[in-house]
Amino acid sequence: MPDHRGDSVSELRITLGGDERVVAAGTTAGEALEADGRTVIAARVGGQPRDLAYVLADGDVVEPIEIGSDEGLAIVRHSAAHVMAQAVQELFPKARLGIGPPVENGFYYDFDVEQPFQPEDIKRIEKRMREIVKQGQSFSRRVVTDTGAREELADEPYKLELIGLKGAAADEESVEVGGGELTIYDNLDAKSGELRWKDLCRGPHVPSTRVIPAFKLMRTGGAYWRGSEKNPQLQRIYGTAWDSRDRQDAYLKMLEEAEKRDHRRLGAELDLFSFPPEIGSGLPVFHPKGGTVRKALEDYSRKRHEESGYEFVSTPHITKSTLFETSGHLPWYGEDMFPPFEMDGAEYRLKPMNCPMHNLVFKARGRSYRELPLRLFELGTVYRFEKSGVAHGLTRVRGFTMDDSHIYCTPEQRSDELKSLLNFVLDLLREYGLSEFYLELSTKDDSDKFIGSDEDWAEATAALRDAAEESGLELVDDPGGAAFYGPKISVQAKDAIGRTWQLSTIQVDFNQPKRFGLEYQAADGTRKTPVMIHRALFGSIERFFGILLEHYAGALPPWLSPVQVVGIPIADDHVEYLEQVAARLRERGIRVEVDTSSDRMQKKIRNAQKQKIPYMLLAGDDDVAKGAVSFRYRSGEQNNAVPVADAIEEIVKAIEERVQI
Repeated sequence: MPDHRGDSVSELRITLGGDERVVAAGTTAGEALEADGRTVIAARVGGQPRDLAYVLADGDVVEPIEIGSDEGLAIVRHSAAHVMAQAVQELFPKARLGIGPPVENGFYYDFDVEQPFQPEDIKRIEKRMREIVKQGQSFSRRVVTDTGAREELADEPYKLELIGLKGAAADEESVEVGGGELTIYDNLDAKSGELRWKDLCRGPHVPSTRVIPAFKLMRTGGAYWRGSEKNPQLQRIYGTAWDSRDRQDAYLKMLEEAEKRDHRRLGAELDLFSFPPEIGSGLPVFHPKGGTVRKALEDYSRKRHEESGYEFVSTPHITKSTLFETSGHLPWYGEDMFPPFEMDGAEYRLKPMNCPMHNLVFKARGRSYRELPLRLFELGTVYRFEKSGVAHGLTRVRGFTMDDSHIYCTPEQRSDELKSLLNFVLDLLREYGLSEFYLELSTKDDSDKFIGSDEDWAEATAALRDAAEESGLELVDDPGGAAFYGPKISVQAKDAIGRTWQLSTIQVDFNQPKRFGLEYQAADGTRKTPVMIHRALFGSIERFFGILLEHYAGALPPWLSPVQVVGIPIADDHVEYLEQVAARLRERGIRVEVDTSSDRMQKKIRNAQKQKIPYMLLAGDDDVAKGAVSFRYRSGEQNNAVPVADAIEEIVKAIEERVQI
């Protein structure tokens, strides 16, 4: 939308939240909203975010953007990124600017500097930022030509490159260019109006630097320009910004708690898994205790799938590349696959997904409508070529096992199947201890990255929306976020400290059944194409394992704990008695150990607590005489002289019922 400054209109008709208001020509969005600068920091005009100084045109629809909203926080964070860049260039005049977008919970800016930033540099930058904020410099937008922008930013090589990308910029550059016109934002002195700093940017921004209530610089790191290893490596400074100090303090406290819960640290402390450099980045190995947890996750998932009518399949780790040409993945997904290799005169690849092979299972023989819905399930290991800088513990790996299901059904069955699938997914996630969810519906936009007819997309999207709405959960739209072959629902789950994780996905695919020529015989004898639904419950076993570790801070519920019970003898004389108790527990399927180390009893208790073992059974002379144990819980609570049979039944019941302690 163009800037309407200078329109010769005697009066303007503005629509505000359904009400019409007639105002004078030249009215700004801020004046129309009667914003006070403390709550409303920007406006949405015709659906587009704008500065409060934006001059309105006749008939404009204006909505407020409040500082505490998601959109408002993004604007605050983007403005904080500009303040940081200004501070950096004032302190380091030779620093050249990269990009500085808002991101979830914060912002960053990339700089080309002679030396990496040191901790003392970050303190100086933050101090200078606070001075700039206190000065109340105003953000002023102006439209420039390509030539004018190049002249003004002649000393900024990365900005010059972005100017050349105008109209075709990637998402990460969209805060700089990417629109129909180039704009520069000037930071002006509050009193004199003198120019203090400027940057190529689309905006919008807060009216003044004073409208940045709380911010903090967090860390630094390296980042390749525009994400390519072929480009120069820049220095990236990350920060966070909020609409109040209270919210920022709460966020920083959450980060502190998250650091304590980091699954990578817990994995080492609890001896669950590791990432040997001899194997390579993003390729974990699971130790015996980690393997036990993983088996418990997988076994219960298999049990629930079997009860729900799924059939188990198994497919190879490698395949001829032509399979992904047939599926359509190679041109769309090739960069995320591991490089091909030659074997027997053909090109092979590690599989990055299981669905093409499941299609071949369906196609292996004729199918009747009586067999549908056909629900295929596999715990299939796949491989994706994540960049080494992106790999992160178990939550972003290069080799992982998907609990992958593909459902083939008739068009008439699609709606009920989607509802059933979503209920199954939510119920099973709750059994693993997650309880707070919302749903995201990813659909196509007007770009050319999607395949299939508009009619197919509309029908599939409507069916997914219907299933999501029937669940009663909050539904958030994600336009343009669909896979290239169809829309999807993503289950977003909150963990114990309020972070949101994307877990299960349910995707409708009307591409692969046609490409593979999948058919079934309908009731009238005709051959028809089935509807294909992709469904991953955990996403991957590895990632879900990491999320649960952080959710429970390592204290997994008894049914998932690698060691569920430890016997702690008060003296060596009591070891044999506890071994007998342990044998009875093992007969009931309980994972139990007896600590026979030379440590004193109190240290054995501390060791068990550090290992987050749910139950400790202590035994001394009195316990042996009474056929009892002292029952100690992970919380530190203890019941003495509990008959062994009662202790066993309590443990078995808690594990069978998957209680949380």
